[in-house]
Amino acid sequence: MKKQPKSTMKTPDLSGLSAAELRLVVAQFQAVIDEQSTALQDAHRRIELLEEMNRLLKTQKFSASSEKSKFQLNLFDESELEAQLDELFDTLPETSDEGEGIAQHRKERQTRKRGFSASLVRERIEHQLTELEKAGASKTFFTKVKEELHYIPAQLKVLEHWQEKAVFTSETDTQDEQMVAAQRPVHPFGKCSVTTALIAHVIADKYQYGMPLYRQESKFKGLGQPIYRNNMAQWCIRFGDAAKPLLQLMREVQNSGNYLQADETRLQVLKEDGKTAQSDKWMWVIRGGPPEKQSVLFEYDPSRAGSVAARLLDDFQGVLQADGYSGYSKVCQANSITRIGCWDHARRKFVEADKSANPKAKAKKGTVSKADVALSYIRKLYRVESSIADKTDEERLKARQEISAPVLKEFKQWLEKNAVKVMKGGMLRKAIDYTLNQWPYLEGYCERGDLKISNALAENAIRPFAIGRKNWLFADTRKGAEASAACYSLIETAKANSLDPHAYIKHILDHIAVADTLEKLEALLPWNVELD
Repeated sequence: MKKQPKSTMKTPDLSGLSAAELRLVVAQFQAVIDEQSTALQDAHRRIELLEEMNRLLKTQKFSASSEKSKFQLNLFDESELEAQLDELFDTLPETSDEGEGIAQHRKERQTRKRGFSASLVRERIEHQLTELEKAGASKTFFTKVKEELHYIPAQLKVLEHWQEKAVFTSETDTQDEQMVAAQRPVHPFGKCSVTTALIAHVIADKYQYGMPLYRQESKFKGLGQPIYRNNMAQWCIRFGDAAKPLLQLMREVQNSGNYLQADETRLQVLKEDGKTAQSDKWMWVIRGGPPEKQSVLFEYDPSRAGSVAARLLDDFQGVLQADGYSGYSKVCQANSITRIGCWDHARRKFVEADKSANPKAKAKKGTVSKADVALSYIRKLYRVESSIADKTDEERLKARQEISAPVLKEFKQWLEKNAVKVMKGGMLRKAIDYTLNQWPYLEGYCERGDLKISNALAENAIRPFAIGRKNWLFADTRKGAEASAACYSLIETAKANSLDPHAYIKHILDHIAVADTLEKLEALLPWNVELD
């Protein structure tokens, strides 16, 4: 048996101490023990928080990004919710023609389309019998047996502009000649050796499909004519400058509406005065406007300060939907803007809490965590929204007041009850605190039928920018960032108004040079444009 090493510490001799002195020594030892116990608890808490953070980072990097929970189907009685909705809709008047039209459109959109689009050019290919095969037949005819989708590779061609000129000689003086030349279309960039169609193609490829300019350079080289990326970059910047009056007009129309959604995301700009290349700069996006005049406007700014939000929302008075960022608070107070929150952001925090939870605790069969319960409440709110998506604003408001409002009240009580039971600093406690702090904003969507439960439309608009950013990584200069903001604004606004972005960009390029009056500029707004 291995001998235990002898302790080098000497046991103090307490035999000569009085009772009072002994009590003092015991109190001193107890104080040391309490101090060490507190330090040990803090260390354990810090370790637990770091392990939680490590699990979340691993999950974010290696696991699927789905926000679904394995308990989401059985944490609330879905049949009971459906019964509530059916009972509510039975009390409402018959759906209006407009509502039926929306429902029909939604049904058609969800129905799988068979065959190819009727708008595509079709070429008839006839497979004929030989003269020998059809000899003696009483008649022949063709039947269509199949359709094949065919791809025509892109190609470049040179358009040669020949200008007709007429010379007029004076009858009295043969040396006096005057020349008249045929009108040429005005190019938005003045002297430029490429057509507006090519410029629109470059812009659409980069900003709609996320293809960086160096890849486009390689593509054009393969088509037989090198087009260098610095030239393409200049076209994008010049287009952004030319479109500024149109974008300013869009901003005015947007702020005349009564409901906007806002979001912002990081952007790296290498050359920005007063900023390092590695520092964060920001791309802001605001979506909304009058119901039939929706726009999505991007704005680059090196700052995320509230002054940027104040500038963008200067003359807006209505409802603003955003996440919990405090930069919107000042302009909301100054302009009497009603602010509402985004349940997507709140839900995302509970999803992160669920993913970072201790796997040993989650491994118990049938265990439902607090994060699972919170997500079930939120899912019930979204289920109501899904059921009333095709209803009128009045019907949506009634459903929210009668069904969603009680769920919100119950959920808030659950959050307040469980907040004290959860470790401070942990992902779940952060999710609960965020939700409770944002509660007045989060329940705001129930006040009107036209409001959304989340900021998803603004986030969806900013997603192509985030995808593109992964390809081109950064902007070199402020001018490049502003050009990107202009191009994304026009492309996403075209989508919001059911226009083909490439065709809309070309339409702007074809007409912006002569849009020298307000009427001509208004004609270029997407809701005033009819593309072929």
